[in-house]
Amino acid sequence: MQPVKSTKRDPAPSRTAYRIHRLWLTPFFRGMLKIGLPLASVFLVAGWYFSDATNRREVTDTVAEIRAGIEQRPEFMVRIMAIDGATDEIDEDIREITPIVFPISSFDLDLPELQDRIEELDAVARVDLQVRTGGILQVTIQERIPAIVWRAGFGLELLDENGHRVAAIDARTARSDLPLIVGDGAQYEVEEALQLLKAADPVAPRIRGLVRVGERRWDLVLDRDQRIMLPEKNPIFALQQVMALHSAQDLMARDILIVDMRNKNRPTLRVTPNAVEETRRIKVLRPGEARND
Repeated sequence: MQPVKSTKRDPAPSRTAYRIHRLWLTPFFRGMLKIGLPLASVFLVAGWYFSDATNRREVTDTVAEIRAGIEQRPEFMVRIMAIDGATDEIDEDIREITPIVFPISSFDLDLPELQDRIEELDAVARVDLQVRTGGILQVTIQERIPAIVWRAGFGLELLDENGHRVAAIDARTARSDLPLIVGDGAQYEVEEALQLLKAADPVAPRIRGLVRVGERRWDLVLDRDQRIMLPEKNPIFALQQVMALHSAQDLMARDILIVDMRNKNRPTLRVTPNAVEETRRIKVLRPGEARND
């Protein structure tokens, strides 16, 4: 009996095992098996679960209950609104345009929308909103400061130093402490008007107002129906010249109706009828009679 020959096992891997091993060494394949396959299984199960309308409704209701439970916690509730920096009138206007029913969850407050709504008020220059501890909605207001009264065709308006509308008033006497500007387009030149009023400080007690003429230039109106007609260009310099002459010779205390500075090369004066008549009377007098007067 012949002995059976034993066959040695080839230690080299098969071609298939070799390819699988090489594939396993690639990062993409390992990532797909470790991460991609579990995720795909989860999405498959979730898709199957949420394909049922009842399951979807149950999950939605559960999430809503959890969210409501968090939002309605006492530490997230806003109970009052505090307004600082506003007058009583503006305070009332703010509360009127922000009809919030307290208590309310801070998650239900749209602060940017509230801020935009409050800033639409003419008298409000700036507003800051924040929810403070203790359930307080803090509203900090910076109001526009009226600087001038503008008489338009439809009434009287208070404007700030930038010409922005602040409020309407019923009568000039309501803000007699503020200067007056009149005419179409005057509201767009408030800064220049304030500079002119500052230049006219020597006659400030006598100023009735500034009139915008043709939406291009100013007339300064004083009491006694006196008027200083200013040019379209460099009106402040022209007015300063008139005020310098007034300080030196008391010009505006004389019988003058109009100081016309529109032509810088030929300023003119228009005197009152009484002054003209007096000048004529003096001219016809004999020198001796004039001295006796």
